[in-house]
This record gives sequence, structure tokens and C-alpha cells, in this order.
Amino acid sequence: MGTVRCMGDEFDVEAMVNRFRERATAVRSRGMPPLEGADRRRFLDRMKVDYQDFAMLGDATGSIEDGVLVLRVDLRPPPPDS
Repeated sequence: MGTVRCMGDEFDVEAMVNRFRERATAVRSRGMPPLEGADRRRFLDRMKVDYQDFAMLGDATGSIEDGVLVLRVDLRPPPPDS
């Protein structure tokens, strides 16, 4: 696996996070191809994981710290209603 070097100031973290939000929406609205049985189950499982990953990254707060992309995702459960 390669690395990305010298992204500099042109990298827009918020735009990247927005693209993940858009991907999550696209996964949710994607149609079901004509699959049956095990193939259908695998497709649905993959769709669920794709949505989870894209939605999680779409909720991230991103920054570049000392040249390192940092994505923070709050995985804590919401506070109970008072």
C-alpha cells in the first residue's frame, strides 16, 4: 500500500467528510439487483457494512495535525433523556 505525500494546504478535510455523507446516502438509496439466495444475503450484508462505514466517516470531525489526517468519530451512546 502506498502513501500520499505532500498534500499540503490544498486538501479539504470537510469536503472529504461530505463525500462520505453522500456515499452513505447513495448506499441507502441503491436499488437491489436481481439476486437470490446466498448472493442476495451477501449483497445485503455488504450494503449494511458499506452504509455503516460511510455514515460513520460522514459524521467525523476532521483536521490535519502535524501533517497527519485525523478523523474523530464519537462512538459514545447518546446521553439518556432527562
